[in-house]
Amino acid sequence: MTKRIVVKLGTNILTKNSTHLDMKTIDQITDQISTLNKLGNEILIVTSGAVTAGKQIMISKKSNLDLDSKKIGLRQGLAAIGQPELMTAYKNSFNRHNIIISQILLTRDDLNIRKRYLNFRNTLENLLSSKIVPIINENDVVSVDELAGNNFGDNDTLSAMVSNTIDADLLVLLGEVDGFYSSDPYNNPKAKIISKITKITNEIRSYAKDSHDEYGTGGMKSKLEAADLSMSSGIKMVIASGYTNNILIKLNKSEDIGTVFIPKVDRLEARKRWILSGKNNSSGKIIVDMGADSAIKENGNSLLPVGVLNVINSFKRGDIIEVINSKNNSICWGITNYDSLEIMKIKGMNSDNIESILGHSYGEEVVHRNNMTITEKFKGI
Repeated sequence: MTKRIVVKLGTNILTKNSTHLDMKTIDQITDQISTLNKLGNEILIVTSGAVTAGKQIMISKKSNLDLDSKKIGLRQGLAAIGQPELMTAYKNSFNRHNIIISQILLTRDDLNIRKRYLNFRNTLENLLSSKIVPIINENDVVSVDELAGNNFGDNDTLSAMVSNTIDADLLVLLGEVDGFYSSDPYNNPKAKIISKITKITNEIRSYAKDSHDEYGTGGMKSKLEAADLSMSSGIKMVIASGYTNNILIKLNKSEDIGTVFIPKVDRLEARKRWILSGKNNSSGKIIVDMGADSAIKENGNSLLPVGVLNVINSFKRGDIIEVINSKNNSICWGITNYDSLEIMKIKGMNSDNIESILGHSYGEEVVHRNNMTITEKFKGI
């Protein structure tokens, strides 16, 4: 059984290839997510459909606009109109289960710039710990990549990046097609589904095609890119049909459905290697007492301000820094929640005093245990 699951919902599954949201399908999916929540799972949704929802509103108002135009400005406008409609659909559906939802709009920079990445990760952790379902979409109003049919590809790549950010156990891409085929099943009735993929070879890539219709912007090519990122991040990914009865419940039980992409490395190892990959660009250090040394290395605890003695060099929140003990021995590398000046003000203090000292708080940890890797365990990387 998996605990943290990212579910990506494409435009086609949300609309059944029409110009309006399909509430029956949305309700069936939220029913399953409610069941998984009760089982102790943490579910995040990466959703498409804002542009189509915008079209739905404009059609109902008998607009004279050419709603099928590919002009980016128009599609951004439709996304802005449709986003509240899309979120209202999710809100009404989840209200049946007394589940609170939250909306997060992202751009690629939000995940590539460390400070924004850290803010996003911490926000999601707080939402999930409060049993709130985050619903994530690319910020189409300011980002043109997905609307132009490039890069994110109907949120496939975005969902893989989100999965990596929050250390998901499983990424599920739900659409109309029930898996990855040897050729396009819409054009070739003899196409065969590939149930398991452990390596994305050139042959596998040759099977992938772009979106077969006008509604979604993604296709199997973008899903392969998402799979490549997920596998490199140690996250299992599945392509499956959202129309399969109780698909999320079955996948949570590891039933053989759709196409599963097996990770190349362990998820935690992949994350630790990512943190260590940034150490060559880092000069910042935090010096801690021997109590903090023991708490981190022996008990796997986070670094709290009470154990901090000093800092070396200046650094910013979100930077990768080295934590050393008073004997100048390296303990770990990690992503800092506070900049060097802030840490100097709160060093040796109880975490409860952070807000009163700084006037704000990014959490009780200077470096959270999920954002650090012990040096000794990964020598030679």
